[in-house]
Amino acid sequence: MGIKCIRVFADQKQIESCRHRVGSMSQAFTNLSKILALGGNEVRLKILFLLKDEGELCPCDISDILGMSIPAISQHLRKMKDGNILISRRTGQTIFYSLAEGQKKIIEPIISNIHHELINQK
Repeated sequence: MGIKCIRVFADQKQIESCRHRVGSMSQAFTNLSKILALGGNEVRLKILFLLKDEGELCPCDISDILGMSIPAISQHLRKMKDGNILISRRTGQTIFYSLAEGQKKIIEPIISNIHHELINQK
């Protein structure tokens, strides 16, 4: 059975105000949605956690830490880089990944929540 609305009075000012706020933040919702979709994968969330804490890591480091193959890690890194969540820099033959500056303020509260859970488990 579906939910029925039995509202007697619609507050048009509230509706228009909310519609305007949601509409004016369209790009922010799009960006956050993309980050949450990409970070919603457990492996990618672990990678974000590591990069937040360590600053930058190469795929080999992440592979060793997570016990996964380098190609598997590289695939996750590529998806997040394509989604503008990560940036990379090359030193010789090694590529290092880090959080994109513009995304840190969105990712930090998520990672802080993970840290909080860890502290509560002790």
